[in-house]
Amino acid sequence: MSRIPAVANMFYPGDKSRLKEDLNRFVRPVQEPKRVLAAISPHAGYMYSGGVAGAVFSQISIPDAVVILGPNHRGMGASVALSASGIWDMPLGPVPINEVMAESILKVSTSGVKIKDDPETHAMEHSIEVQVPFLQFLQPEVNIVPIALSHVTYDACQEIGRALVQGIQDYGKEVLLVASTDMTHYESQESANAKDKLAIDRILDLDARGLYQTVARHRISMCGVVPTTIVLEACKALGAGKAELVQYATSGDVTGDYAQVVGYAGFIVY
Repeated sequence: MSRIPAVANMFYPGDKSRLKEDLNRFVRPVQEPKRVLAAISPHAGYMYSGGVAGAVFSQISIPDAVVILGPNHRGMGASVALSASGIWDMPLGPVPINEVMAESILKVSTSGVKIKDDPETHAMEHSIEVQVPFLQFLQPEVNIVPIALSHVTYDACQEIGRALVQGIQDYGKEVLLVASTDMTHYESQESANAKDKLAIDRILDLDARGLYQTVARHRISMCGVVPTTIVLEACKALGAGKAELVQYATSGDVTGDYAQVVGYAGFIVY
């Protein structure tokens, strides 16, 4: 089964040449890219958040296998929807689903939220799709396991994190985790900066529970708090010792309108 892009020519160029031009502007490869456990990257249109995403992925030595977790903005389908087989037809070329790793994750039983093979949930969702061109640009052999998430409890995040760890360990090869999230939505620059700092501090402390609780307590409109919480839980279990903020920006930095901005933060975890 092939998935066609849902937001090409909207969030990023659908033309291969134009997309490469954009990626060449956003990606600045470093001499010694880091081997990391995870990246946290924004998912807005590239004109707004492409600079932050590019800065993040420029830092990373990207392995072939990547698990990408993103929020389910439409709220349709399974609460935890994994796409276990097929191809994503992207402008830079086809990207296969890593069926072996997907099966490793699916077979791990949880006592609470069930991870389901539900490709239809991914058909129109953009949060995972916009990460793929960056990964594919830097690692042409990349294969992915996409997981779209609705809002679930913190206990469920812990369970899903454990399932990911077990699935990755059973797979037995190097895997990169990517959490897709934007930060505060449609508040003033001052408000966004203040609220986002609260969440950023929790991520830098690798404090998954604290992040989940802080976002709820302060009503931070961080759409990917669930994917980020799960990735932090998994990284801790996989031995992570540090999270690093690569870049923070807002839409106001592009538009000049600081009355209503969206925040974008990019991290690496290792």
